[in-house]
Amino acid sequence: MGSITIIMLMAVLVWSITLETCIARRGRHWRQNHRSSSDLSDSLLSKKPKSHSYHHSSHNNNHNHHHKSKPKPKPKLKTPPKSDHNKSPVVSPPPKVQPPSLPPPKGSKVFNVMDFGAKGDGKCDDTKAFEAAWAAACKVEASMMIIPPEYTFLVGPISFSGPYCQANIVFQIDGTIIAPTDSKSWGKGLMWWIDFTKLKGIKVQGKGVIDGRGSGWWQQDYPFIDGETKLIVPLNNSVPMPIRSEFDWKMPSIKPTALRFYGSVGVEVSGITIQNSPQCHLKFDNCVDVLVHDMAVSSPGDSPNTDGIHLQNTRDVLIHSSTLACGDDCISIQTGCSNVYIHNVNCGPGHGISIGSLGKDSTKACVSNITVRDVAMHNTMTGVRIKTWQGGVGSVKGILFSNIQLNEVQLPIVIDQFYCDHTTCKNQTSAVAVEGVTYERIKGTYTVKPVHFACSDDFPCVDVQLSGIELKPVQERYHMYDPFCWQTFGELNSPTLPPIDCLQIGKPARNRVQSDHDVC
Repeated sequence: MGSITIIMLMAVLVWSITLETCIARRGRHWRQNHRSSSDLSDSLLSKKPKSHSYHHSSHNNNHNHHHKSKPKPKPKLKTPPKSDHNKSPVVSPPPKVQPPSLPPPKGSKVFNVMDFGAKGDGKCDDTKAFEAAWAAACKVEASMMIIPPEYTFLVGPISFSGPYCQANIVFQIDGTIIAPTDSKSWGKGLMWWIDFTKLKGIKVQGKGVIDGRGSGWWQQDYPFIDGETKLIVPLNNSVPMPIRSEFDWKMPSIKPTALRFYGSVGVEVSGITIQNSPQCHLKFDNCVDVLVHDMAVSSPGDSPNTDGIHLQNTRDVLIHSSTLACGDDCISIQTGCSNVYIHNVNCGPGHGISIGSLGKDSTKACVSNITVRDVAMHNTMTGVRIKTWQGGVGSVKGILFSNIQLNEVQLPIVIDQFYCDHTTCKNQTSAVAVEGVTYERIKGTYTVKPVHFACSDDFPCVDVQLSGIELKPVQERYHMYDPFCWQTFGELNSPTLPPIDCLQIGKPARNRVQSDHDVC
């Protein structure tokens, strides 16, 4: 009995010890998993969680509840070096990146020559870049080819041509284009420098400059003889000095026109300046529907054969609001021209506005319906002029010169059917007929002769109308002469100053009739 009692007491003791241990363990784990929010926040800030390893470490560190584990120290942050506020920070400049010389993206309508490899330094030849830009612009209707400002482009002889180009292309010139001055670039000689051929709706516009740098050609044309030069006799028989060139080498005898349009319809030129062309500055040949406005031509008054604007076989032309200074005709109207209207133009120096010369080498010439009005001329050789060669055929008719203001013009009004730019020319009976020419309100000053009408014996000038002519002499350095008329018939519709008594009133008693082949 006693032994049984002892065994039972020992079993109860073992059970109680086990129960206490379980309760103690249960309390320890409850405290482990139910800490305060402040303790939890401190723990998250003191160290970063590491997935499952974070909990595994917690269990290991707290395995003995009698000894709390020490918290790990917070990692020290590396402090940046102290900056010296007296010194500016050194910042490396970004590397310069040259824009790629690639054509614009597909579908673009703007083609800048710089994107096609042009340098624009005035030294490197940019001809190929211009050709490449045009080839791209030519394929896109209503595209624009840009010559940007603040650059100078050296460009050799170049042609921008159709007929496969799209219509309504704009050639925007805001920079400067210069011609080469070495004879090698021109070979044996070319008729033009910049050429637009067989295009529809082409515009050349902008604020830029086309510079032909033509003095190398000018010096080779001395002395330059205009057909009316023989009428101008200096008082002291002085002879002008030849033009000096900055270039020593000899240029080809064939001289290029600076800017030419051929076989095109709907041509417009505006805003630009064309200067120092070797020959004509701006030429239209075989074109229809031409508009020129708000542009300028500039070359010395003694630069030979440098017409400002030259029209040939071209009709439906409007020229206005432009300033033309050159060494030959400010505007020259050649054979095949009709429906030409010119107004509000400043001309000088130069040789005035001329119809002709026509009929050279016995050719046929036809010019009709020409109006020149509201024009100012200063220091020009001639004012308004018609000039034809002996031996030619055809006619000039329907001409109006109105409201022309003259300042010290040598020969204000001229019709010359004996035009000759050589020392001597052969006398011939046939001539380009001149009829229906009206001069009204021609006023200002002259320095040689107010009127010179020299018409053919076989084909006299007929229907010449004069009104409102007021021309006063200004003595300069030339011999002065009275009005001259030969075989000129028409009407004086008002008194003239000076009196033009040499004009024959009415019509000639006999007048040779042109054959059907010769009539325009």
